[in-house]
This record gives sequence, C-alpha cells and structure tokens, in this order.
Amino acid sequence: MLYNEIIEGQAKISVIGLGYVGMPLAVAFAKKLQVIGFDINEEKVDLYKSGIDPTTEVGDEEIRNTSVEFTSDERKLKEAKFHVVSVPTPINLDKTPNLDPVEGASELIGRNLTKGSIVVYESTVYPGVTENICIPILEKASGLKCGVDFKVGYSPERINPSDKVNTLEKIIKIVSSMDTESLEEIAKLYELIIEAGVFKASSIKVAEAAKVVENSQRDINIAFMNELAMVFDRMNIDTKDVIEAMNTKWNALGFTPGLVGGHCIGVDPYYFIYEAEKLGYHSQIILSGRKINDGMGKFVADAIIKKLIEGNKVIKNSRIVILGLTFKENTPDTRNSKVIDIIHELEEYGINCLIVDPVADEKEVWNEYNLELTDLKDIKEADCLVFAVGHNEFKTMNLEDIDKLYKEMPNNEKILIDVKSQFNKEEVYKKGLLYWRL
Repeated sequence: MLYNEIIEGQAKISVIGLGYVGMPLAVAFAKKLQVIGFDINEEKVDLYKSGIDPTTEVGDEEIRNTSVEFTSDERKLKEAKFHVVSVPTPINLDKTPNLDPVEGASELIGRNLTKGSIVVYESTVYPGVTENICIPILEKASGLKCGVDFKVGYSPERINPSDKVNTLEKIIKIVSSMDTESLEEIAKLYELIIEAGVFKASSIKVAEAAKVVENSQRDINIAFMNELAMVFDRMNIDTKDVIEAMNTKWNALGFTPGLVGGHCIGVDPYYFIYEAEKLGYHSQIILSGRKINDGMGKFVADAIIKKLIEGNKVIKNSRIVILGLTFKENTPDTRNSKVIDIIHELEEYGINCLIVDPVADEKEVWNEYNLELTDLKDIKEADCLVFAVGHNEFKTMNLEDIDKLYKEMPNNEKILIDVKSQFNKEEVYKKGLLYWRL
C-alpha cells in the first residue's frame, strides 16, 4: 500500500501551490512525513527557504524549523507518490471560472507522475472538474492510465486565513476518491494530521459540490444582512442595533453585513452558478446574493460622499484615509479585496485616497492594484477616516487616537466611516463626529 510506503519513508508527499492553503498543509504533513513543497513562484520559495512566512499563517519560526523541502524545480516531484494540489482557482473578468492554475498544475504533475501514485486536488472547483478536466490532462501529460497506473481524489480545503483558533488540524476534512481502495489511503494519510477527523464523501462530485455550497451558503447569509443594512440606512435605523436585538433569540445565525471579498466566499459561488448555467438552470438566489455583495463597495462609497456633503466638504479636495485594504482582518492577502471597490468609486469623484494597511504586502498591493501604502504615523490633516478592515492594530485605536489624524476643525466636520462597526456609537455621537457605520 502507498500509505505504508509513505509512513516507512520509501515515498514522499508533495504539495503543489504554497499559498495560504498549501503551505500550512505542507508544514503539517512534514511533522509526520517527508514532504516536498513546490511552487512556481521562485521568490516565494526563496522566502520559505530563508525562514520567512509571507502568508503569516504559521509564522516564521515554524517555517525555520520545518523539514519541508521547498522547491520550484518540478523534477523533484518525481520523488513523491502522493501529490496534493492546492493552487488558486480565481474567476475571469466576466465572472466565469479561471481553471488555468489547476490545469497548469495538472500538466506539471503529469510530466512527473510515476506509477502507483495518488493525486488529490484541494482547489475549489465546480462538480466534475476533477474527473472531466484534470484526469485527462494527467493522462495526456504522463502517458499513464488513471485507475490503472495512478488514482485521483478530491479533498476541499477549509482553511480560514488568519484564524488561529479554527486551524487546519481542527477542521473536519472531507475526503473523496475514485474508488474505495484509494479513498482509504487518502483518509488514513489526512488522519495523521487532522485532529478533528475526516468525512468520507460518497463521490468526488459530492466533495466538490460540498465546498462550493458551504461558501455559497455563507455568501447568501451575508448578502441578506447587507440588503437589510441598505434598507435600514434609508429608514435611518442602525443595523447593528437591530442585529444585537435579533441575536437575543436562540436560533439567530449571528451574521453581520460587510464587504465580501477574498478567494473563497467572493469567488466560489460563481463556480456553482457557471455549471448550473451550462445545464440550463439560471441561478436566482445565489446570483442575487453575489450581486448584492459585489455592490457593497459602491454603497459604502456613496455613504462617504453623502457625509462629505453633510460636512460641507469640497468633494474633490477632500482628504480621505482608508484604513485597511486586505480582504479580511489580520491577513496580508489583498486578492479580490472589496475595499478596492470603495477606492475606485471615490476615484470617480476625483478623490485620491490615502491607504493605510500595516498588514498588507506592499509589493503585492502595487502589483495587484498599482497603489502605494502610507504609514499610519504619516497620516494627518484628514477630512474623513474610513475604517474598512478590522486589523488588530486598528481595533486598539480609540477616539483620542484618531482625533490626532484629522485637520484642525470643529468635531462636527470630522467624518468617521465605520465599515466594521468597531467604535461605540454613543461615544462617537457624544464627541460630535459625523458618523456612519454599516
């Protein structure tokens, strides 16, 4: 059995794609087994080799002490017989799935695939991609026959970036495969590192569907709260007050409005919608939820403009500071951040915002959005502060701290936009600031 070969050190595991998902997985496996960590990004690989964790998911000390063999040389994959694919699956500008990374990874593995291997995909895809797209690529690139020379499985990633409580080891792992024999081997290998245990899905398609559905469900629930927030804004009702009252019931779900970006919840529903459309079904609930959540950047930007007008500001000359650019708190990942939608909307009014984010990767921000970050200590003379992301560094700031960032002017001309509802409303009103929160 391949499991025994790996346990006895006769075969290695490879993890292809060393981002927020793949790197923690490689480090976890390396505590038990021999692991090759592969990524085509040589700069990222060099950081790992030097003991630096650019994702901040496991930290520099873990990277320095791990036995993972980090490499960008695909030939090293020939030493492994259990391959885990954890490359991103983004969407195109037209919201259709972009399978280039997963297809490229399949070709790369195929070129280095040996008989008796198992390939497990963790990348989020719509049902059918693993069997209908990935397997043919593996067969063509390797010259081997799936089911005879190698096996394929699917185990969707469930990592929550920046979450130090619900970590990889503590989240139940869904596993699936093309047959019972390989399913058992896949399950036993994951059980070595997943303390919460594994759930054996009945098929690869079921496992693929489970992933897109769990993220779509969360997306829809947040969309509902976002729609309520937009309506309550017109009613001049504070949404957070409503939520706090509602949450006193035992079966309240605890969702809150917000910007829904990132490479999971803001993307995965489009994979489901795409496949449904191909089968002749036009999504109603899921697509509506996506439209609402995709429009929240504009809604916040409009609220900012209204407050600028209320504060008698000259719109184009207003000095607006955006605090937070990443897609969620305490992670450097800026991919598909919806804060950028706020910035772009304000640019339509001729406003050039100053952006502060002590967590974001400056180089990534420049490459991704052609934007420069400003250090918080250099912020002064602001007309409007927009707290867009709840980084720990921002949560510790009180009203006295932020008061130093404004221009010298009456408090009723200082504008505070609180997207994450981190400030105490009564204290803000007592100070007399022009305040709006989502």
